Amino acid sequence: MTNVLIAASEAVPFIKTGGLADVVGALPKYFDKKCIDARVIIPKYKCIDEQFASLMKFKKEFKIHLNWREQYVGVFEANFEGVTYYFVDNEFYFSGARPYGAIYEDAEKFAYFDKAVLEVISNIDFKPDIIHCNDWQTGLIPVFLKYQYGDDPYYKNIKCVYSIHNMKYQGRWRIDEVKDVTGLPDEAFSDKCLEAYSSSNFLKAASALSDAVVTVSPSYAKEITTPEGGEGLDGVMKEADLNGKLHGFLNGLDYDIYNPATDKFIEYNYTSRNFKSQKKKNKTALQKELGLTVNASTFMIGFVSRLTDQKGLDLLAYIMYEFLANEDVQIVVLGTGDEKHERMLNDFSSHFPSKLSVTIGYSDELAQKIYASSDAFLMPSLFEPCGLSQLVSMRYGSLPIVRETGGLKDTVEAYNEYTGEGTGFSFSNYNAHEMLDIIKYAMDVYYNNRKAWDTMVKRAMKMDFSWTSLIKEYETLYKNLVK
Repeated sequence: MTNVLIAASEAVPFIKTGGLADVVGALPKYFDKKCIDARVIIPKYKCIDEQFASLMKFKKEFKIHLNWREQYVGVFEANFEGVTYYFVDNEFYFSGARPYGAIYEDAEKFAYFDKAVLEVISNIDFKPDIIHCNDWQTGLIPVFLKYQYGDDPYYKNIKCVYSIHNMKYQGRWRIDEVKDVTGLPDEAFSDKCLEAYSSSNFLKAASALSDAVVTVSPSYAKEITTPEGGEGLDGVMKEADLNGKLHGFLNGLDYDIYNPATDKFIEYNYTSRNFKSQKKKNKTALQKELGLTVNASTFMIGFVSRLTDQKGLDLLAYIMYEFLANEDVQIVVLGTGDEKHERMLNDFSSHFPSKLSVTIGYSDELAQKIYASSDAFLMPSLFEPCGLSQLVSMRYGSLPIVRETGGLKDTVEAYNEYTGEGTGFSFSNYNAHEMLDIIKYAMDVYYNNRKAWDTMVKRAMKMDFSWTSLIKEYETLYKNLVK
């Protein structure tokens, strides 16, 4: 039996701000329980909904030292869908209205969490063979493990796996601040560990010290070894690749949650057998709800995303007026992010209220309705480590229109009009009119070759991106590390 502790800053259903939470919440459910005992540890945020907080049972408390600070650690435990979750309790760090806050607070907050994780495992009845860390928030775990626990026999053989969900967010902080918070020795701040461009960098250190580095798609694993995709750390990633440490494992989708046949948020459930009639009903219901022109035949594009530069909002801004003014189309947007993008979308919506619906914020219910109602789903990302939205959209029969990057390239097969193959549409260059051309091409297939469109929808809905089909790569990695 291999024991794995997955450490992260968020996990569904307890707390979620992005795709990281989906992955951490789903991954441990699908391991072969006879071979791998995978558990999860996250902070006990005060903003966790009471229905989930009520599941937690107090387990233990103790004190830890964070340099000169002595801090309380409470350990709570809950079982959800067969998975054991541990929660690190400290109201000084985790009582905010949201998981992430001011810059300096986050540096200290997650340094505390990372140190607490290592102390928790010696205070509970579960000793991991592997600690699987995720993103910069857990990047200090391998550092503490080497520099503050390296001489302790209890920790000697524990391995670290480090997952990078997005290279852009690296946990960069001033070196003197991190020294003060952590009490790590000067050698931990060398260019072989934390130091990068005269700052400390949690992601870099974790990548350098972990036994394996995992990215969330095969293409993204290649992209981060290049100057274009490495976000300043391409040399570190290239070295990890040369040492056989870098792996690209595609993220899976929790098919128990994302299932149009059982989804409680959509009005008309459906399968690949009856999607043609039911998706139309969902579309007209959404049109009425959002104040769009009610017409089941109108081509509807969904866009559920963080509203940031990464997601291609500048491309949309460039073509939106021309597109909405001249085409028989509707676009439904749900998301929140940069003020400039929110303003841009709302401005276009005021000009075309019957064609463009913009909801600033996030709602699981509305997101599921958009997937179930739209004919196509747009993801023109500048970069996309994996992307879950295109997997959800295919599951719901909304054909993805994507830029060929990262996980989008790995998961969406472009339509071939000569063979009829494909599960969506794609374009290569980060160019607004190249994007517009492929959207118009998709519309042409929808309006003028409906048989080919419906065949592609059925094929997309039957694709298997479930964790069940993808989990073996993680199991093999864990077993090889322990051996």
